[in-house]
Amino acid sequence: MLTIRQSAVAGVFYPENPVSLRECVSQHISAGQQTHAPISSRPKALIVPHAGYEYSGPIAGTAYAQLLPIADSIERVVLLGPSHHVGFSGLATSGANYFETPLGDVPIDTERVEDLQSLPEVTLLDEAHASEHSLEVQLPFLQVALPNSFKLIPLVVGMATTKQIAEVIDFTWGGPETLFVVSSDLSHYKDYATAQKIDLQTTKMIESLQFDELSGERACGFAGIQGLLNIAKHLGLRVTTLDLRNSGDTSIRHDHVVGYGAYVVHD
Repeated sequence: MLTIRQSAVAGVFYPENPVSLRECVSQHISAGQQTHAPISSRPKALIVPHAGYEYSGPIAGTAYAQLLPIADSIERVVLLGPSHHVGFSGLATSGANYFETPLGDVPIDTERVEDLQSLPEVTLLDEAHASEHSLEVQLPFLQVALPNSFKLIPLVVGMATTKQIAEVIDFTWGGPETLFVVSSDLSHYKDYATAQKIDLQTTKMIESLQFDELSGERACGFAGIQGLLNIAKHLGLRVTTLDLRNSGDTSIRHDHVVGYGAYVVHD
């Protein structure tokens, strides 16, 4: 029986109307394309924020714009994001066949998801996906940036070690047909100046692949970033920062902001 994971935050984190949603995402990607030229080497992974589009959409757009030159060759996206609602150990995948957005249903790579469950740190836990926004908000960006159909491997990250996450990433690494997206915001609820200072420090850690230095105080999706940077360091890959801002740059409130960064991992 085919099952669909229903969208949980359409109309809250992003527009529910498909025409408005496509226009919103396209504008963010187009703006990112105009302000950040494509890097000279092929992207293998993105680190992108997951707040409401009015806050983090412009930053996410700079990352997804990097996919446009290689969009036709991407067949699979491995998407990792932190759990905001359900506590569990390891990483949780989904038993759904599709993930729904207002732009259509994204097919799950069910065969690869089943293979992943052979790893002891990966469990099937639909409860972890039901209300989780960290993965869902990335899907409309992927649907617009990758016009050809791609298959998704959705992974919510619970209490997992860097080694466990790196093992999962390595297991699904594939070739140029596979893209990784790690969903994470940066510092939370600091004043504007403090957030800028902390997020700049975090960015330098990410750029230099200092994954051991990251923590939940610096990024809510730090565990996924650690696993990705572990693999990147092992393979001799590099990280380029595309954008670094916070919600104070996209709203009038400066006393209680959330940090957002966009990064690309490449040869």
